[in-house]
Amino acid sequence: MSPSPFTRRKFLLTGAAAASSAWFLSACGGGDDSPGQGSSGSAAPQVAQADIDKAMDTATTLTFWTWVPDIGNEVKMFMAKYPKIKVDVVNVGQGAPHYQKLRTAIQSGQGAPDVTQMEYQYIPSFTLGDQGSLLDLTPYAPADLQSQYPEWVWGQVKINNGLWGIPQDTGPMGLLYRDDLFTEAGLKAPATWDEFGAAAESYHSKNPKSWLFNVAQNQPGQLVAYLWQAGVRPFSFDGQQTVKIDLASDQAKTVVKFFGDLVNSGAATNDADFNDSWYQGLANGKWASLPIAAWGPVFLQGTAGKTSGKWRASTLPQWKAGDNVSSNWGGSTDAVLKLSKNQIAASQLALWINTNKDSMLRFANEQFLFPPLKSVLSDPQFTGQEAKFYGGQKVNEKFAQISDTVSTEFGWLPFMDFVYSNFNETLGKAFADKSDAVAGLQAWQDGCAKYAKDQGFTVS
Repeated sequence: MSPSPFTRRKFLLTGAAAASSAWFLSACGGGDDSPGQGSSGSAAPQVAQADIDKAMDTATTLTFWTWVPDIGNEVKMFMAKYPKIKVDVVNVGQGAPHYQKLRTAIQSGQGAPDVTQMEYQYIPSFTLGDQGSLLDLTPYAPADLQSQYPEWVWGQVKINNGLWGIPQDTGPMGLLYRDDLFTEAGLKAPATWDEFGAAAESYHSKNPKSWLFNVAQNQPGQLVAYLWQAGVRPFSFDGQQTVKIDLASDQAKTVVKFFGDLVNSGAATNDADFNDSWYQGLANGKWASLPIAAWGPVFLQGTAGKTSGKWRASTLPQWKAGDNVSSNWGGSTDAVLKLSKNQIAASQLALWINTNKDSMLRFANEQFLFPPLKSVLSDPQFTGQEAKFYGGQKVNEKFAQISDTVSTEFGWLPFMDFVYSNFNETLGKAFADKSDAVAGLQAWQDGCAKYAKDQGFTVS
């Protein structure tokens, strides 16, 4: 692993999770009895290879909206393979600006890209109803595509019989910790969250100016990942009109109470993350551990470079002793818009740069996107790297192993921008104020349910 500026990783990890403005436009249709997150996939026949070959040998210009740094490198590889295809790469912004401009272009029917970056949790808002904006890629994809991904990754893009994006990167959750600080405190990486909580109390009692970890008051993506790991399934969408919002289940209350109690007792901090103060805290030993996704190891190197050699990577603590379960935070796909006049070429761009092994190794080793592709997750060129920052540990290999343990079938709502922004006004505020976290969770549930009803959804 090589160091990488924190700014590069910052936008890749937070993305639209930090969005505070709502761009969602309701477009509800009739009912659908199939479970899932997106609209029902079409029964379109498979596109013939002869048609694909013809399209890829025809002079064509594609527009590709993406925020990924240096993605022109992989696009050049694609254009070398298909010299008659020209790709214009455009960065219209990250997070909310990207989606706002995309929605506006789709609504107007003008200026929309052929291919666009799309985070997993935002796919449902673009496949909403029978007139969703994304092209079902099933007819354009090879028959063995599913076998190239872990089951949980495939479940994020193959929804209601439609394939709505090609996975580009993921964020399986693990734990980074300061080996030196743990050793001084007589601790080892906790196996369970109960052990972690006890360690947090013990650690801070011995180190009044340092804490085991932070519960971010402004980070819904991380909190949702904790819920995912615990088996909570708070969201689902039938692709048409019915949503399930179950944030305040007993399981979720247990998770939230755990973190709320640690904050309220002073055993954990409640700092907002991804700001200068937080970066400085990581560099200066304010926290001895960082529960974070697979993009975290490189991010941390660029943020806390002077602590090189002191960190290690481990699995997340488990909610139940003996389990080995993780979850995901972050990652995105490349999706094709129905509006594209070059659907075959656009689909092949999305497929090629994300399934060609050389392209994906480049994403992983040069741009530090954590790969979803099994062939890269098992390749020594990726997993065999020894990270000096982590004492020579093969951190990529550790997170590749963690990816195999991410639990499956986690769904999203078609208005996750509101869900995430409302977190800051409810549960996040409870963490910030050191008030009742379970009450904050209920307020989050109530706020999201009200919003769904106001937008015309049926809430189950």
